[in-house]
Amino acid sequence: MTRKGQTTRLVHADRFINQPNSGAVHSPTSNSVLFEFTDVQDLVDVFQGKQMGHVYSRSSSPSTAALQNMVCDLEGGVGAVTFSTGMAAISALFLSLVRQGDHLIVSRYLFGNTRSFFENLSNFGVEISWVDVTDVRSVEQAVRQDTRAVFAETIANPVTQVADLSAIGRLCASKKLLFIIDTTMTPGVLFDAQKVNASLTVASLTKYYAGHGNVLGGVIVDTGCYDWTHFPHIAEMYKGADEKQWGLTQIRKKGLRDLGGTLSPHAAHQIAVGMETMSIRLQRSCDNALRLATYLHGHPNVKQVFYPGLADHPQHFLARETFGGMYGGIFSIDLDENVDCFAFLNALKLVINATHLGDTRTLALPVAHTIYFENGPEERAAMGISDNLIRFSVGIEDIDDIVADFEQAFHIIGA
Repeated sequence: MTRKGQTTRLVHADRFINQPNSGAVHSPTSNSVLFEFTDVQDLVDVFQGKQMGHVYSRSSSPSTAALQNMVCDLEGGVGAVTFSTGMAAISALFLSLVRQGDHLIVSRYLFGNTRSFFENLSNFGVEISWVDVTDVRSVEQAVRQDTRAVFAETIANPVTQVADLSAIGRLCASKKLLFIIDTTMTPGVLFDAQKVNASLTVASLTKYYAGHGNVLGGVIVDTGCYDWTHFPHIAEMYKGADEKQWGLTQIRKKGLRDLGGTLSPHAAHQIAVGMETMSIRLQRSCDNALRLATYLHGHPNVKQVFYPGLADHPQHFLARETFGGMYGGIFSIDLDENVDCFAFLNALKLVINATHLGDTRTLALPVAHTIYFENGPEERAAMGISDNLIRFSVGIEDIDDIVADFEQAFHIIGA
C-alpha cells in the first residue's frame, strides 16, 4: 500500500504488518511456552536457525515477534529483538558482543542505571573511556586499536546534553566501529537513527512506546548500517547467509536465550497497543515541555532550565537539526538555593513525584537524591547535577493546568 503518515502507520501497524487472523486488528496474545512440530525436521531446522519459527517462548513467541515487526517498521531497521526491560536490552547487547580486553567509548552523561551497568562491565575486564559526546573530538581522541563500540544517548537524562550524533556516526563509519545509541528519549517518531549511521539502537519500551506507566519492556534494533563482517566477535555458527542478521542472531542467542530477559506475551500486547498513540502523545508532550520550560526560563526562583528547545541551550541548534524541531518531553531545572527542593515538590498537586518518564502524566523527581544518589557528590558535580536539580517528564495534560500547578506550588512555599 502507499506509504501513509506516521500516526496512520502506527494505528494500523499491527493490522497491516502482522495481518492477524479472523479479521482481528490486534495480534492475539500467545501464552504457550512450547510449540508443536508435526515434522521433527522442522523443529531441528528452527532450532538451528535454518528456518523461521518458535521453539520455546524464552527465545521467541508469536506475541513478541509481532511487536518486533512493528518496532522494526517504525525504526526502519533490518530486525529487532525485544526484552523484559530496557536495562535487560542494554545488558544483553553488550554481554553478547563484548569480550574481556575490549575497549568501549561511552558518554559521560549516561543515565544512572546504565552507567552502573558499564561500571560493572569494567569489573570483567572491559575497559571504559567516559567522554563528552557533545564534542566529536573527545570521542576521536579516545579511539584505540582495541575499541569495539561507541555508546551514547540521543538526549542525556537529566541535564539534556545532546550528543553530536552525525559527527560520531561518520567517525565510527571511518573506523569500522559499532555506533550504539540509546533512543529512549527520542523514539522513531522523533529521530531517524539511520541518518546518523547508527549500527544498533536500544530503548526502553516502558517509556514513550507503551506510554501509560503500566508495562515494562526493552528493544534492540539493527539499522542495517553496519557491516558485521568487520566485527571480530561473531561466532561462526551465527554467520548465516544474510550478513546483516549476524549481530542480532548472536544477541538473540547469547543475550536473550542465555540471559533470559524475555518480554512476556501480555506485555508485548500492551506495548503494541500503546504504540498506536505514540506519535500523538509525544507531539503533545514535546509541545507542553517547550511551553513549560519557557515559562520557567527566567522565573525568579529558577536558576537554570535545561531543555534543548530553549535558544540558550548549548546544543539547541544541533538538537533542532537532529530532531526536526521537536525537543523531547524531558527537562530539568535548578531551583534557586533559597528554595527548598523537597518543599516545592511536595507542594505540587497535579504533578506526580515518581521515578519514571515518558508517561501520559507529568512526573517530577529530585535527581541527586534518587537516580544519581549512588554516583556521589563529586561525580554528580562533574555531570552538572546539583542537589536542587529536579527532572520533569512532561505529560499530555492541558498546559494551562500544568502551569497553574507550578504557580500554586511556588505560592505555597512563599517563593
